[in-house]
Amino acid sequence: MRRRSYQVRKLLRHHRKPAELLLVPMIDIFTVLVTFLLMTAVFSRTVILELKLPPANAEFTPPPPGLQLEVIVRKDALVVDDRNSGPLASFPNVASGYDYEALSHYLQQVKSKFPDKTDATVLLEPDIPYDVVVQVMDRMRVLEVNAGLDIVQYELFPDVSLGDAPAEGAAANGSAAAAPAPNATPVSQRRTP
Repeated sequence: MRRRSYQVRKLLRHHRKPAELLLVPMIDIFTVLVTFLLMTAVFSRTVILELKLPPANAEFTPPPPGLQLEVIVRKDALVVDDRNSGPLASFPNVASGYDYEALSHYLQQVKSKFPDKTDATVLLEPDIPYDVVVQVMDRMRVLEVNAGLDIVQYELFPDVSLGDAPAEGAAANGSAAAAPAPNATPVSQRRTP
């Protein structure tokens, strides 16, 4: 009997089906893992601001008629300028830094006189901190007003271009005190249509 049982076991061993790989539990684990990762993931919204750089031959093309709004960021002041007529307003630095509130208030007045105008240029002196550039551009693009518990945003000049600020003496119309940079065109010599 013992011999027979050994032969039966040997026969059963040879005729046994190979073990199957069960994928259902593994799929269940991956489903739970993906769900957990999606629920705990932090989705951040990246804000992309599109800037329009002036073309290389911008100094030779005459500006279009009307207001050509420029905000010149100097180390000691913010100057609102019209490319055609010259400086409009200057806001010297206050104790806490640049006077962004005065700039925003003045740009509101400009927008009320030129409601269809959407483009403006920020001209920067060398070594202006990045945070200052962002603050000035934000104040030029959008006006934020508190309306109860909400903050309402109004569009000012959303099409912002960047450029280099002219030499400080060239900013005043007709001023010959400072020599202009080699490729710069003084405000008084710019052609108007």
